Amino acid sequence: MEIIMSILSGVLFTTGVYNLLQKQLLRIIIGTALISHGAHLFILTMGKLKRGAPPILEYHVDQYTDPLPQALILTSIVISFGVTSLLLVLAYRAAKENETDNMDLLRGNENE
Repeated sequence: MEIIMSILSGVLFTTGVYNLLQKQLLRIIIGTALISHGAHLFILTMGKLKRGAPPILEYHVDQYTDPLPQALILTSIVISFGVTSLLLVLAYRAAKENETDNMDLLRGNENE
């Protein structure tokens, strides 16, 4: 299961980097979201996918799950949601002001 999650995380990182290298603002934002999702899966995979009881001390429970990767992923999801929403608002504003979402035209190169 960890191998499948690692491969899926790598695919998300790869497609995220590919989208980051595009010229449209929306694809760049989708690329950042895909990279953050790949990071979430990577953190979950590195925390070892164990099945066990909730981390509440009880008798006759031998194996507990580790709550730390889940807490890190939850915090990361909230932060990535905030960053994605900020990027979407900035891209919308830039597209409305400049009437384009092409990064080459937004850079303001006067040579072309």
